[in-house]
Amino acid sequence: MAAAPPSVPGRPGRPSPARTPGSARPPAGGAPSGRPAPPAPRPPISARGAVDLSTYRAPVAPTDGLASQRPLTDGPEAAGTGRPAPGGRPAPDTSAAVDGGAAPGSYTRAVTEATFQADVLEESMTVPVVLDLWATWCEPCKQLSPALERLADEYAGRFVLATVDVDAEQRIAAALQVQSIPTVVGVVAGQLVPLFAGAIPEQQVRQVLDELLRVGAENGLAGVATPRPPAGSSAAAPPDEDADPPEDPRFTAAYDAVEAGDYATAVEVFRKLLAVEPNLPEAVAGLAQVSLLARTADTDPDAVTAAAAADPADVAAGLAAADAEFVAGTVEAAFERLVGLVRLTAGPARDQVRSRLLELFEVLGSDDRRVAAARIKLANALF
Repeated sequence: MAAAPPSVPGRPGRPSPARTPGSARPPAGGAPSGRPAPPAPRPPISARGAVDLSTYRAPVAPTDGLASQRPLTDGPEAAGTGRPAPGGRPAPDTSAAVDGGAAPGSYTRAVTEATFQADVLEESMTVPVVLDLWATWCEPCKQLSPALERLADEYAGRFVLATVDVDAEQRIAAALQVQSIPTVVGVVAGQLVPLFAGAIPEQQVRQVLDELLRVGAENGLAGVATPRPPAGSSAAAPPDEDADPPEDPRFTAAYDAVEAGDYATAVEVFRKLLAVEPNLPEAVAGLAQVSLLARTADTDPDAVTAAAAADPADVAAGLAAADAEFVAGTVEAAFERLVGLVRLTAGPARDQVRSRLLELFEVLGSDDRRVAAARIKLANALF
């Protein structure tokens, strides 16, 4: 027996595939980028053996594969000097960063110790984050950093560029055990993924970024970052929260089908939309939502939970029990059950469980704290 779905914003009182247990997040209203990933070849990147950055204030194990460039100990102190940085980037202003200001480029953040949690760790639960560790005295940085900023804007939110002045933010550099600069590392769901050191050609940078995005997708990161206005620009007026957003006509047939209890038709509508535009966020979320409603429409929660308890390794029973727990509002229990099944299974069975967990993430939305916590547990179970 499934919980009744709430109404879609813009269609007052009409049931629809909106967010379920405990989430106020409606389907996204922005247009998807639809930008295809640049072509292969791609250098191999893996999240295996990644370092958990949630304890970055304490020293972590050195990352592998960092080329030997200019050592950090040779550079002068840059904090507070105000000297121009690579490509004209000013030394980060800590007070501005704490207030949420952005460095040049709408998808670039000048990171400090005060903003590391929000701009790196939390952001990496939605999209991959690329850490650019640089200093004002570093000549190779002056070639690499502007290229990274351009690519961050070109990729339009598929990753976020977080810049760290290693002289001004020595605790971050020490925690990451940075041996030379420029050093570039990725962060996927709170896990460190070594990328490269030194100034490499832009085409190679693109290949590394494409591979990082592939790793992010494998870990369920399918979001798009929110751009920030460049420092000094005026912010747009906040939207009227009381006004209902207009309904997107592409989803009208799906909404009508859900209202009629015809979940199969709603699923088909969303699948057709995704066949034309695979990364359409509203369709991805909508398909996950109506699929959940379809699976649980005639489910007896007590029966499926008992079946899963009788045989914890039974994948079908575990999936059904997790669905029942999810629609009942015990989201953490559903996630714990599926993560446990990932640990117990291998091969196609594990892939099936992982896919179901990622699908439920879409129902809640990447900004939900329970999703962020479950992503970390999933990564630990997989690697």
